[in-house]
Amino acid sequence: MLSFFWLRCLLKMVKGNIVVPEDILSFCCNGLQGSTSPPCTRDTGEQQEEAVGAMGGHSPTEVQMSQLVLPCHSNQHGELSAGQLLKWIDTAACLSAERHAGCPCVTASMDDIYFEHTISVGQVVNIKAKVNRAFNSSMEVGIQVSYEDLCSGKHCNICKAYATFVAQGPLGTKVKLKPLTPQTEEEKIEHSIAAERRRMRLVHKDTLKDLLTRSTSNTEMETRDGSAVVPAEKTRVESVELVLPPHANHQGNTFGGQIMAWMENVATIAASRLCHAHPTLRAIEMFHFRGPSQVGDRLVLKAIVNNAFKNSMEVGVCTEAYDQEMSVSRRHINSAFMTFVVLDEEGRPRTLPMVMPQPGDGERRYREASARKKIRLDRKYVVSCKQTEVPLSVPWDQSNKVYLSYNNVSALKTLVAKANWVLAREKEKVQIYTLEEDKFLSFRIEMSVHIAASQAFSLLSDLRRRHEWDSHYESAELVQQVDEDDAIYHVLSQTLSCENKPQDFVILASRRKPCSRGDPYVVAFRSVTLPTHPASTNYTRGETLCSGFCVWPESEEMSKVRAVAMLCAAGGSASVPSCDPLLLLIITGGLLQPGDARVPQLCHHQCGGAVLQLLCHL
Repeated sequence: MLSFFWLRCLLKMVKGNIVVPEDILSFCCNGLQGSTSPPCTRDTGEQQEEAVGAMGGHSPTEVQMSQLVLPCHSNQHGELSAGQLLKWIDTAACLSAERHAGCPCVTASMDDIYFEHTISVGQVVNIKAKVNRAFNSSMEVGIQVSYEDLCSGKHCNICKAYATFVAQGPLGTKVKLKPLTPQTEEEKIEHSIAAERRRMRLVHKDTLKDLLTRSTSNTEMETRDGSAVVPAEKTRVESVELVLPPHANHQGNTFGGQIMAWMENVATIAASRLCHAHPTLRAIEMFHFRGPSQVGDRLVLKAIVNNAFKNSMEVGVCTEAYDQEMSVSRRHINSAFMTFVVLDEEGRPRTLPMVMPQPGDGERRYREASARKKIRLDRKYVVSCKQTEVPLSVPWDQSNKVYLSYNNVSALKTLVAKANWVLAREKEKVQIYTLEEDKFLSFRIEMSVHIAASQAFSLLSDLRRRHEWDSHYESAELVQQVDEDDAIYHVLSQTLSCENKPQDFVILASRRKPCSRGDPYVVAFRSVTLPTHPASTNYTRGETLCSGFCVWPESEEMSKVRAVAMLCAAGGSASVPSCDPLLLLIITGGLLQPGDARVPQLCHHQCGGAVLQLLCHL
């Protein structure tokens, strides 16, 4: 909502209603130019062609793998071993990466994986992998895993994963990758968000270390009445593997999937020693390969249960390598944390015994596991949830700050990249588009401005100066500078709500510079809640789910600006605040008029009736 204040004032300035400072005037009043982008409405033939392309998997990097689950692939339950699945996932992803790179590639990291279902012997595993984006020498590969029951014809999703691969030339040198051009709407969305996921990976280690430092000091040892207690040392496992040619790729480096399978094996043994039952792997936390191993290496794998919660347990696994039997020094390959559950006959998680950690490192691992559980739940809730499942205002704290920023930017990029926007009105070379999807009604305003993109980006992201040129904007207080590109503001608006009180907002503002050529400058806004700034009786607390700006340079002095905001019907009721800044923009600019029937979505949308009713009373 807030993201449209500047546009509202821009349109009012055309009418001569307000006066703004000279430097802001250069941004807002140097002249509007017609947008160079074509309307998003397309003919039926083009839509059908894109749909066929999306479903048919015409991406040049897409790799499809189908594997029939045989008894040799299964565990003691007659289900596909998670280790075998990890090998297939890594193989398919590597083939996709090498198809784009044209040279050998190695696994650098794997994001969080959540396994939703198990797969039985006789069913088919279908894996699709394709490169989402290529950076300098690394690329992100998206993997979708599902199973197919050949007897019933049933299909079901198993997991979705993102892996990072690095292209390698002769003697292990890095190879500069060619850029990837996305074609379909889905590919464009994944390509755009891949930059934000990469940003999250690069800071993952430091973020986790900081959060663990903050969290572990306040974590108490868990107690549960009637629960058995198992010393953590009884779950410790150590195993050695010799890397043979079948375990390695064509360069002699051990397959990442093979290492993951060996790690899953020792982790399963450790989990079984705690519960004296056969556990099921539910999640693997994001991890990085710190170095390669080759044919002839000996890999030492160590696992131990770090903590057992009521229905799940965390197992830590460490992998080290050495190249000869008598070698003293060992190379750290990677570490991972896996979450297991034990299911009863009805498939529900059983209550687990408690873990008694050893003093010193054992207690540290115990407390860190508790902190990681909270981080993991926050990350899964914020990052994995659909936009329709996320509340308007999410509580902000140190444990979820990285993931809230990721969600803030990715939600805006996803909305902007949608292909089914409909041109609703054009006036004075400014276009307004609408989009109805999943009970959400979104608006997009597009124009070209006579200003450099970097300067537009700087002005749009500086909320503390907004009151100088926005008559609806009273002030903005910087509550917390989260990092260089993210900040939380408490915003006061002069616009009155339906309760005849001014509005206030607590806003997370995330700004991003282009990751590579062709990327836009991004300024994203969403509401958050802070205990230090509760709702006040003097103001009506406003909320925005997703809004912001994308700015593309058209020349040294021209920029294309897209401003986007999403409306939703809270609780399914047809209610929209009468002081909604977006509506004020539309009304002030004359882009919509009372009784305007040129936006058919409004008539059918849950909150559209309130919009039209408001227009009719002006």
